[in-house]
Amino acid sequence: MESRQLEILRAIVDEYVATEEPVGSKIISEKSALGISSATIRNEMSILEGQGLITQPHTSAGRIPTDKGYRLFVDKIATVKPLSSAERRAIETFLEGANDLDDIVMRTVRLLAQVTKQVAVVQYPLLTKSRVRHIELVLLTPSRLMLVLITTTGRVEQRVLELPYELSDPLLADLRHRLNAAVVGKAMSDVGQDLEAILAHFGKNERTSTALIISNLIEMAIERPEEKVVLAGAANLARSSSESSAEIHGVLEALEEQIVLLRLLSDAGDTMRVRIGTEQSESGLQRTSLVSMGYGIDGNSLGALGIIGPTRMDYSSSMSAVNAVARYVGRFLMDSQ
Repeated sequence: MESRQLEILRAIVDEYVATEEPVGSKIISEKSALGISSATIRNEMSILEGQGLITQPHTSAGRIPTDKGYRLFVDKIATVKPLSSAERRAIETFLEGANDLDDIVMRTVRLLAQVTKQVAVVQYPLLTKSRVRHIELVLLTPSRLMLVLITTTGRVEQRVLELPYELSDPLLADLRHRLNAAVVGKAMSDVGQDLEAILAHFGKNERTSTALIISNLIEMAIERPEEKVVLAGAANLARSSSESSAEIHGVLEALEEQIVLLRLLSDAGDTMRVRIGTEQSESGLQRTSLVSMGYGIDGNSLGALGIIGPTRMDYSSSMSAVNAVARYVGRFLMDSQ
């Protein structure tokens, strides 16, 4: 494709995102710095239309980008816009005062919705990709124990166990020390053998209760409990005058399902991913686009976040915001270890 055609496509996308109105050749001629006539622009627009990159919604109207046109724009033309000073300050300070993981996630999703003016989704850090920060054993009664597993990402998992044999305070302190010495700092997926080796240090009766505790720890480390995704900014969908209430309802209905949100973020990695329109697998979301990215520590992706909005969204600004927030959440988790 000629560079002039790419510039005309850029102008159409930028103008349509800004105005929500079909774009004609006269507007491009007046507002762009291409230095070519409206007639030449019309000819180039005919070529773009023939390639399926733009379309004419009405006979007498200008052109609007198609999903294919947005795809080419994102892949070849879009440049990440620098964040404004206010946006940078907001992202730099949004976690200040956060006291636990729930607070971190909720602050993140609200900030992302506010900065992008879209629907924001944030996945909790995956338990199986975290590392062990601490194991705590708390006797509730001589035969009932609370087992607490805390990860480096701030996730806290706990279970209450009924013990077949009572454990004394000194034995419990010894077990707590051995458990933490064996697995603190290790990936959750790697703790199984280290925990099993601890059993050899205890007698027959003690070993029965110890084995119950260790087996539950291993289950907590390797199981895949239902992961959580939180959402904010659903009201931003109503900002669009071009979307019917039925279409908005369809999008909201799809976003109500946690499994749908998890699927949306399932393939997010260290690099930006943009799904446009019909590239979305969920039929209720095929008039929207998703911009997503994983967040993590030292290249280890712990979870993902993203935004959902109309296909005519400002991709450059949206990609910039998602990238900045994902990287800052990763740094925050790393600093909080």
